Amino acid sequence: MRRIINLYSFIGISGLLGLLFIASTPPENTYRTLRQDSFQAGEKYHYKIKLSFIPVGEADVSVHPSIFTLNNRPCYRVNVLGRTTGLSDYFKVRNTYRSFVDTAAILPHRFVFSAREREYKKDQVLDFDHKRHQVISTEKEEEKTFQVPTNVHDLISGYYYLRTLDYKKLANGQIISSPVFFDGELYNMRVKYAGKGEVKTRFGRIKVIKLTPILPPNKLFDGENGIRVWVSDDKNRVPVRLEVDFKIGGASMELDNYSGNKHAFNWI
Repeated sequence: MRRIINLYSFIGISGLLGLLFIASTPPENTYRTLRQDSFQAGEKYHYKIKLSFIPVGEADVSVHPSIFTLNNRPCYRVNVLGRTTGLSDYFKVRNTYRSFVDTAAILPHRFVFSAREREYKKDQVLDFDHKRHQVISTEKEEEKTFQVPTNVHDLISGYYYLRTLDYKKLANGQIISSPVFFDGELYNMRVKYAGKGEVKTRFGRIKVIKLTPILPPNKLFDGENGIRVWVSDDKNRVPVRLEVDFKIGGASMELDNYSGNKHAFNWI
């Protein structure tokens, strides 16, 4: 049962949003500045998730139309909502991931995680202090402080950082990495750029960038290349398809609808 719940936790697409990014190093006690032309406030993406060929869930990734202020810095407010559907809604998964992402540095200021999976409940807030290199975790009114590296990401900010990259500068097979903090742990995420290709979607075919997160030995995913992501090879750099090999089978996630994107997609 717990293994199935772990699968549905994936519906929040934390794997997708947290495994794919790079970091750079600015001077101490300052915020870096990144120029980006890939996303904007108000964009929305809707995904359908299948276990083999069976629909099991949906996920929504959206940026609030307004700009928020945290730590005296302007921020995008990004929501990722994952839920089970159909017969799989027996498990009643309703997971919410929210990040306040600095509009200039593309770094997190606050990360909010809320999990609802039948009887299981979890609520956690992570506040990022990039000047002191700290993360303050609050859960059940208990606070803990963790020391973290420069330019550490949460699960969502890393994904948006990924969308700022110039893939023309990456060699096929090049491995890129970044620190990410989640649920009291610091991870060194690594992903391989696997070149370019083309995939079929409900909107037509589209040219894509292929990314493969490199996974450590684990009991959930099957092999080092258990996750494969196809990102639109255009100015949007949005995932249009994701495939996962679990020990118990395979799952996929596909772009089903979208609005508010900054650039038109180049459907073929």
